[in-house]
Amino acid sequence: MAIKKQYLKSKPICKVTFTVPAENANSVAVVGSFNDWNTKVSKLRKLKNGTFKGTIDLEKGQSYEFRYLIDEAYINDEQADSYVWNAYASADNAVLEL
Repeated sequence: MAIKKQYLKSKPICKVTFTVPAENANSVAVVGSFNDWNTKVSKLRKLKNGTFKGTIDLEKGQSYEFRYLIDEAYINDEQADSYVWNAYASADNAVLEL
């Protein structure tokens, strides 16, 4: 899994690209505090090599909790900036610092 951050000079925005190697998966979405954990909003598209990829514009200077939803299983990114406990899910959420 990979997270690439591209900060824009002209706007207070960071383009965040999420890449998830999951060639046997049917669907992958990135869900988090930036999209109210909506599983339908941020689906990643599957590339020919089996990797799922997508880019989201997020506001700079913020911190966002997120997880990947891979075929109905929630997974954290090992390249997250940090992790925070979520009592509702009884699991850690990955954190993205912009």
